[in-house]
Amino acid sequence: MFLGKVIGSVWSTQKEEGMENLKLLVVQPIDWNDNEGGRTVIAADRIGAGFGEKVIVSTGTSARIIFQNKMVPIDAAIVGIVDSFEVTQET
Repeated sequence: MFLGKVIGSVWSTQKEEGMENLKLLVVQPIDWNDNEGGRTVIAADRIGAGFGEKVIVSTGTSARIIFQNKMVPIDAAIVGIVDSFEVTQET
């Protein structure tokens, strides 16, 4: 899993079976200080994330299993919208 920020949407009128009615968002991975880190990904969103929101993204098999018995060809899924977080740095 990684922390990211929604920076855009992807519209596709033709999708593979199982992806109908599935919203796709462009997510930029970020670190705890909101610095960009890593390549952007297209993530499936079933929870209603919006532009500019911080999200938790799951990838690989973990992203696919949220669709239970369906074989959906996705590699990343938004699994949470971040309300807040706290990171303590020890010196």
